[in-house]
Amino acid sequence: MTTTFLIQSFQQRGRKLVSDPLQKAKTAESAIATAERIAPTKAGVVAFSQEVDIETDCYDEPLVLFKTGVLPAELLD
Repeated sequence: MTTTFLIQSFQQRGRKLVSDPLQKAKTAESAIATAERIAPTKAGVVAFSQEVDIETDCYDEPLVLFKTGVLPAELLD
């Protein structure tokens, strides 16, 4: 299994929350640093890690490393 580190940011467009392109990071620390750096310019940001088995195409539940701002309801659980 491989660990993937991702950052998802969101922009507020009127009453709608729109996701930006997903960003990848090499480490958890890098994902958190990127999320913290872009947070002031975004409505919301979440950085997370996820274990992925490429051979079987299986994905574990994401582990939230950092979150701030306005996020979709499904990310708040």
